[in-house]
Amino acid sequence: MAEHIQIGKSGLFVNSIGLGTNAVGGHNLYPNLSEETGKDLIRTALDNGINFLDTAFIYGPGRSEELIGEVIKERGNREEIVIATKGAHKFVNGEVKLDNSPAFLKESVESSLKRLQTDYIDLFYIHFPDESTPKDEAVGALKELKDQGKIKSIGVSNFSIEQLKEANKDGYVDVLQSEYNLFKRDAEKDLLPYTAENNLSFIPYFPLASGLLGGKYTKDMTFDDLRGNDPLFQGQTFIRNLEKVEQIREIAFTKNVELAHLVLAWYLTQDSIDVLIPGAKKPEQVKNNLKTLDVRLTADEIEKISQIFKG
Repeated sequence: MAEHIQIGKSGLFVNSIGLGTNAVGGHNLYPNLSEETGKDLIRTALDNGINFLDTAFIYGPGRSEELIGEVIKERGNREEIVIATKGAHKFVNGEVKLDNSPAFLKESVESSLKRLQTDYIDLFYIHFPDESTPKDEAVGALKELKDQGKIKSIGVSNFSIEQLKEANKDGYVDVLQSEYNLFKRDAEKDLLPYTAENNLSFIPYFPLASGLLGGKYTKDMTFDDLRGNDPLFQGQTFIRNLEKVEQIREIAFTKNVELAHLVLAWYLTQDSIDVLIPGAKKPEQVKNNLKTLDVRLTADEIEKISQIFKG
């Protein structure tokens, strides 16, 4: 059983490898998802010592939370599972708008509680910033819910450094979730130093850059999903990116580990990154993600990987 570590100062203790669940009921994100397979992803995670599940209202919308709720209900061990979810999206006349107002966030938490069939959420994030709500007011609303026991810790996601500082004015924020991977390292400029200094946990999303860092792609591949519009996958950039991946493949080879596990293990060596939430579409991928915990990197290897992806 993997040892559990605390997420920042949140009071939540988890396996360092969690599960991102946008492929559990995320019908608006991926075509042709099987809901039964989605539920099996959750069951497999829980059976293999993963106790941290990351979801959001917008996955589905709402469906990912419902499926997670069903699985947790059938197992009856809610207190052993750490659930993170996110809110901020609302539908207005069929259009998606962002709303961080205290009233809407409180309503979002209540709706998520119903879908998850639980009476508390371990970690609730403001999923995206809106343009008008002062961020300390938005977080203040979550602090009230925390005082009521409806949520246990507070997160923000996709916030700029300015928004994060405003959100954390009273020290209530526990977690920042933001895009970060070896190809996209902007967070190292200001977000990661801030989270390290203030004892927040930084949870990176897209840690494998939509699979690019998993080492399974070749230069003649084309993509008709989210990746199709991603600059990392375009033309010469894509080819250069694959060359960098090949350079770290050598390190993975000498250690006899898979490329994805090497990359994920590298993140866990960075300050304030306590936990990762790689996704999965098949139950065997969930189990495979756990092999990350067996990878040991030397200081030289950590530096070498960093250098390959600099600039």
